[in-house]
Amino acid sequence: MSNPQSDFDFLFGRWNVHNRRLKERLKGSTTWDEFEGTLVVRPIWDGKANLDEYEADGPVGHIQALTLRLFDPRSRQWSIHWATSATGTLDVPMIGSFQGGRGEFYDQEMFEGRSIYVRFIWSAITPTSCRWEQAFSADGGKTWETNWIMEFSRRTSAADGETLPLQGRGGQRDFDFELGAWKTHLSRLQHPLTGSSTWVEYEGTTVVREVWNGRANLVELEVEGPAGRIEGLSLRLYDPRSRQWNLNFANRATGVMSPPTIGEFKNGRGEFYSQETLDGRAILVRFVISNMTANSCRFEQAFSDDGGQTWEVNWIATDTRLSSGSSGGNSP
Repeated sequence: MSNPQSDFDFLFGRWNVHNRRLKERLKGSTTWDEFEGTLVVRPIWDGKANLDEYEADGPVGHIQALTLRLFDPRSRQWSIHWATSATGTLDVPMIGSFQGGRGEFYDQEMFEGRSIYVRFIWSAITPTSCRWEQAFSADGGKTWETNWIMEFSRRTSAADGETLPLQGRGGQRDFDFELGAWKTHLSRLQHPLTGSSTWVEYEGTTVVREVWNGRANLVELEVEGPAGRIEGLSLRLYDPRSRQWNLNFANRATGVMSPPTIGEFKNGRGEFYSQETLDGRAILVRFVISNMTANSCRFEQAFSDDGGQTWEVNWIATDTRLSSGSSGGNSP
């Protein structure tokens, strides 16, 4: 019996991509656009998550996109999150799994003002090739219209190109200070918003890598302490329209994304906010980045259950830069 946490191992590496995309969707069109692209896929969390970067030039212009896939060990399913550099936000996740060498993933979205189902299928998987297709259904899944087909062929030599795709053309560089490997000391309030004053301590590492030449970045955190082990990641995406960042968090225990925390940097301080639930009640969440130097920085998370009038800090991480070559073993 195969290990579902290894479902996407076949995709790791560099690929050339031939695209066929239906010009008009859900309108009876039979006209397809064809264009070429590239893809690079990297494992995260020993293959229990992965990140891919896609780039193509087609009839509608230049496409830059990424996909973050997370494995949920409870449901034994994958959630697939898609974003483009034009918006800097993650779409509704596709959820699904592989059976018999075929992967099927579904979600419900809005398309031109109406609710539709969306389906991804991975098939025809070999060591050097595979196929992906997207389809829409406007009748509750009774019929499906395929509107995007990608056929992948693995790159086999340096002649196929060794530079990563998605080398950005401008964009914000707010998180450049954090790129690299860090030693992390974490203090975590054990029971937020209960009046508790008990903190637990952790030690570990943080590794930050850029995506889209700094317009996005991926953070991997691994810390341990008497209360156990925490493995988390944050995918941060810059939205050029709002000029704000979307911070998307996940932990290895659940393999799902929390709501994005949104904000920006001003005067050397980053503040980011979201609304979430804690123990069944709605709360506000604030994430602050401060004390940034070339070799240190501070992160803190706080909750408010009174609409932002008061805040209780429950997570403080202080990072100290590691020297080159001492980043530990958590590089994907």
